[in-house]
Amino acid sequence: MPVLVETDSSVVPSLLRAMPAGAHAVAAADRMYVWLDQHSDEYVVALGPSLSIELALSYAEDLRIAKPTVSVVLLRHEFDTETLTRAMHAGVRDVVGADDEKGLTKAVERAHQLYLALRGPGGARQMGRVVTVFSPKGGVGKTTASVNLALALSDKGARKVCLVDLDLAFGDVAITMQLFPTHSIEQAVGSEDSIDLAMIEGLLTRHEDALNVLAAPAHPDVRERITPLLISRILRALRDGFDYVVVDTSPSFDDATLTALDETDECVVVATLDVPTLKNVKVALETMDMLNIARGHRHLLLNRADDEVGISIDKVEDILNMPIASQVRSAMDIAAATNSGTPIVSGNPNHPASRAYVELASTVTGEPIAAPVLTPETVDASRSRNGLFRRGRS
Repeated sequence: MPVLVETDSSVVPSLLRAMPAGAHAVAAADRMYVWLDQHSDEYVVALGPSLSIELALSYAEDLRIAKPTVSVVLLRHEFDTETLTRAMHAGVRDVVGADDEKGLTKAVERAHQLYLALRGPGGARQMGRVVTVFSPKGGVGKTTASVNLALALSDKGARKVCLVDLDLAFGDVAITMQLFPTHSIEQAVGSEDSIDLAMIEGLLTRHEDALNVLAAPAHPDVRERITPLLISRILRALRDGFDYVVVDTSPSFDDATLTALDETDECVVVATLDVPTLKNVKVALETMDMLNIARGHRHLLLNRADDEVGISIDKVEDILNMPIASQVRSAMDIAAATNSGTPIVSGNPNHPASRAYVELASTVTGEPIAAPVLTPETVDASRSRNGLFRRGRS
């Protein structure tokens, strides 16, 4: 899926519209490099008009040598013969006007044709993975966990992640992130036979950290019209365009939750250190065993994990018969971050809670995920040719 590097979030939607379904935008070059490191089938990078010409051409020169099958398309508000010459020498495949949507579409199509000619169609692209966050009891911080896990998985755009709010009656994902969606899953009602990635992308709301959100309906009565078939086809369509689809569920085994669990690859179970919650979680895990849901792919997140409550970590693991993947201690900072609309992973990546969510994300993906504080020095260092693709996959 094509990747766009653009620091001005106001122009990102129009540029993405001119690119194929599944195209992804990042705000910093270091995220682009990590993206390319993880997506060996990438074929084009579009460098947005907000990047200075010097910076854009240095990226193009890097990619010309390190990733010769990846075409670079340079977007400019204005360009002259000198710019075109310098771009050609740097290895840029196309230079397109920033407001020329058709030109951008054609440039990306040419890049794809070139990629196929150089590498061939290859095998089928690996599908994205569905991560369902579930707890049988409300009030345990499940939505906060879903939001922060999705942000940790996204890694500021290094992976393409969609967060789906399937608490269809009282979903809080949008308000937790201070988003004001113009569309939600409600607009997909009745479209079971025509769901595809392009259609679903039109219903998503983009968060500033390159995370996409499919919001819950604004009114609870809509949930009766959202069928299990619709949910299943939405999740399968999202697999086509996203590396990870994180699903926040209601605290019960309702139809929407059961459908999500049927589609899930990894399940995060959220528990807290109180007897009623642990009892409910134990029953829920036994139910999941009977239904053969995510067996061997469950991850226990212990929220509000304070020693003072009298239940030890070892006791929890013994009661639930599963290890704790990560634990988040109580902190006023978490509630303050949620109330401000800036989840803790975004607002304070060095906070112990942020590190816990990153640890959980690493467990889910099976690979290390860093939580750096991005600075200009970090971006410059990531552009060093000696370190760009050190972890590249074959």
